[in-house]
Amino acid sequence: MKLFTTKQIGELDKYTIENEPISDNDLMERASLQITGWLTKRFSTERKMVFFAGPGNNGGDALAVARQLADLDFQSEVYLLDLEKPLKGSPAINWQRLEQQGKVKLSLIKTVFDFPEIGSTDVILDGLFGSGITRPLEGFPAEIVQKINALALRGQPAQSRLTSKNTVVSIDIPSGLMGEDNTGNIPENIIQADFTLTFQFPKISFFFAENEKFIGNWQALPIRLHPDGIAQTSTDFYLIEKENVQQIIQKRSRFGHKGTYGHALLIAGSYGKMGAAVLASKACLRSGAGLLTTHVPHLGYSIIQTAVPEAMASVDQHEYMFTEFPDLSQFSAIGAGPGIGLKSNTKKALSGLLGKSDVPLVIDADALNILAENKNWLEKLPENSILTPHPGEFKRLAGDTENSWLRIQQQIEFSKRYKVIVVLKGAFSTVSMPGGRVFFNSAGNPGMATAGSGDVLTGIILGLLAQGISPENAALTGVYIHGLAGDLAVRQLSEYSLVAGDIVKFLGKAFMHLKPGSK
Repeated sequence: MKLFTTKQIGELDKYTIENEPISDNDLMERASLQITGWLTKRFSTERKMVFFAGPGNNGGDALAVARQLADLDFQSEVYLLDLEKPLKGSPAINWQRLEQQGKVKLSLIKTVFDFPEIGSTDVILDGLFGSGITRPLEGFPAEIVQKINALALRGQPAQSRLTSKNTVVSIDIPSGLMGEDNTGNIPENIIQADFTLTFQFPKISFFFAENEKFIGNWQALPIRLHPDGIAQTSTDFYLIEKENVQQIIQKRSRFGHKGTYGHALLIAGSYGKMGAAVLASKACLRSGAGLLTTHVPHLGYSIIQTAVPEAMASVDQHEYMFTEFPDLSQFSAIGAGPGIGLKSNTKKALSGLLGKSDVPLVIDADALNILAENKNWLEKLPENSILTPHPGEFKRLAGDTENSWLRIQQQIEFSKRYKVIVVLKGAFSTVSMPGGRVFFNSAGNPGMATAGSGDVLTGIILGLLAQGISPENAALTGVYIHGLAGDLAVRQLSEYSLVAGDIVKFLGKAFMHLKPGSK
């Protein structure tokens, strides 16, 4: 799925209005019906709906939803922010329709003292400000946001002694939040929603960890923006979904054999960290590599041969660490890093590997930390190598940033500069390409925040790369299948009890779910 900036989404609205054709008010009605449908499925008519609307199109959406719910026998109240400017366009039309309908209590809020009494079971609908704002909320609008947040937080001991909190649903985007860059924004002046119901496409800022407390659970509701406009609008941001990965995974030939599906080399493990080598090896083989050689220190020989009998062992001369590597000519893909440690001999061996490899590498864990200590070695990376840092490792590689949007920009520049693919692991892992495109992963869950999960991802990507899948597609497919296996695992286990080995066990089911027609 393409992802767009808020400016581009506004342009797609205009394109739809001009080319469907449809009036702007009818497009607003279409969008509002989606919100109304979602609300009626989740809440009963016993819950009063309290709308806070601003003077713009976001407020127009809120006014339309209030009218539609009133026709379905919901008790609704509307409080319109009076910013001393007359309503225009669709918001004015929807206010007039509410007046004519006569079923909804309509009030103006001119000062913070006009803020209404809200019952503890009332649902608050936030339609104050949409994605078009370009600066933080201040003054009277910010005070209203803070009032709403105080209601949403009641029941939490740090806030009050009340026993319940109001459910807050934001329309399109929480008021005060910007669609991409929130550098310099004021957190206390942003609505903290339980649910955000956005239109057609999630906003890019929805994928950033620091914004979770504002967005809550989000859902993108279809409003049938014109497909030609979507196709013609270029973007560097995408969401990885099942359909994308299904196109990459190819059906195997009946006459294929282990040589057909590549020979991977995995350099992993050291004294006390052989589990990383085992997990990555199992994941590599479960991802379809025809052959795997795992290079381990001497102490790891019996471990890898026993735990992963399907893998061949290349044994280092050193008892405890990685200090050398085998002839690379026989391998179609090479991965290095899980559990190798940071000893000087290991650093020297990694430097040699970077200079000798003529295929893209998968670099993870300790190998990334070694690169962070020797940044001039980054120039030695083969083009389209795949780096898989977690945020801490990426910080050591590229430096600190103030927020996730700036880190995304930093990630893009890093990929461009070194001509590498960066998989920045997280709730929505981001995959940046040397050409500047960025992909957010849609699969995965909090249970995967567990030791060894990253080693499994390295093995998956390595296994896909060994089979001849391009580095770009191996990275995209790897992060999605990794997340999907975790999602399937928590259905039978739980987010609390999931361990990295469970992700490996569910890789087979993950591949089954990618077959055409599967659910």
